[in-house]
Amino acid sequence: MRLDKWLKVSRLIKRRTVANEACDAQRVTANGRAVKAGYEVKPGDVLELRFGERTVRVEVLVVADNVGKADAAAMYREV
Repeated sequence: MRLDKWLKVSRLIKRRTVANEACDAQRVTANGRAVKAGYEVKPGDVLELRFGERTVRVEVLVVADNVGKADAAAMYREV
């Protein structure tokens, strides 16, 4: 699954266009390197997202197309 779509489905970022813009601005890294929105997310990847001064680091646990709001937090684990 594409990185921008995974960020939206996991509800780390509310909109896919915002996720796409964050990737273009190199505010998202996967396994220590800057990646584009088309990066294929796999379980085990460590993503780092920078929101202003706040940095969120998560490990991908599940890659799924449709996930309910209650189950979205189970897609990743904060590191």
